[in-house]
Amino acid sequence: MPSTKAYTLFLSPLFSPSLPVLHAMSGLMLLTLIPTVLLGFTAFLSAAELQRFEHAAKADGSLSFLVVGDWGRRGAYNQTEVALQMGIMGEKLDIDFIISTGDNFYEGGLNGVDDPAFYESFTRIYTAPGLQKQWYNVLGNHDYRGDVEAQLSPVLREMDSKWLCLRSFIVNTEIAEFFFVDTTPFVNKYFLEPGDHVYDWSGILPRKSYLSNLLEDLDMALKESVAEWKIVVGHHTIKSAGQHGNTVELNLQLLPILQANNVDLYINGHDHCLEHISSSESPLQFLTSGGGSKAWRGDVAWWDPKEMKFYYDGQGFMSVQITQTEVAVVFYDVSGEALHKWSRTKQISSAVL
Repeated sequence: MPSTKAYTLFLSPLFSPSLPVLHAMSGLMLLTLIPTVLLGFTAFLSAAELQRFEHAAKADGSLSFLVVGDWGRRGAYNQTEVALQMGIMGEKLDIDFIISTGDNFYEGGLNGVDDPAFYESFTRIYTAPGLQKQWYNVLGNHDYRGDVEAQLSPVLREMDSKWLCLRSFIVNTEIAEFFFVDTTPFVNKYFLEPGDHVYDWSGILPRKSYLSNLLEDLDMALKESVAEWKIVVGHHTIKSAGQHGNTVELNLQLLPILQANNVDLYINGHDHCLEHISSSESPLQFLTSGGGSKAWRGDVAWWDPKEMKFYYDGQGFMSVQITQTEVAVVFYDVSGEALHKWSRTKQISSAVL
């Protein structure tokens, strides 16, 4: 069992007892922060200091969710059409939650908690009953060009209770554990060559310490995990044939940790496409779901066909279904057509027998 230590969570800025974190959405969102003394429960934090959430899987132990990224354009560039198909699949699969891989609001994040872009790009777009589940969101580079604290603020969750955005955090469903990683601060060019862009680095500096602590905490949390499936989510690519290509900094700093800890999937956005790359070095799969709105037609580089399993330069999203012994991934286009399917099975470890 992972080592744990008790702590008191003082609900400031990011958490408030009034927030709908417990049995929200009439039971649709079983998001429960491992309960705090302030909420009348007991809180625990793993030795890794990443905030941790428990999200119950279905009664049969299975889990299903959707993944979309690079979407926030007030419905333009087929964002509304992708949302429609997500709603249909969300109901069909009886999803448990949705993951956003970042770049939640274009072009420059939110300018405050009262920015109408939150309603116009999120609440007004994802209205289908099948999408009224918990959304777990990471930040993208475009989000860092606005007021980052606005996206992290409890005010947004009071406006739309399905919204949850943090820099880095963990969601545990027992059958699978999800590790959400803030990847934007890893990328050197945002600091050294920002061009005309202004990034909000409040809470990040000194950068070296921030990244060192994040990597140490992630490595510890992955080592402690006893989940059958380990899934890491970030905005930036590790491996991609799209416009941005590989993120060098993540290949050097993040990838070795994922490989050393037997991570099953790395899920990202950033490249505006749908993509599946396998690894010749480990069982790790690289899945890009960045087609939530504007896509980049024809912008693809050559990749070893032994590793490139699928690439689509249009809009769409991804579904994932998980049981103790199998994970199944499907990519869909803007019309809801299934473009690519992949699955993997594994034997149940002795720890759960």
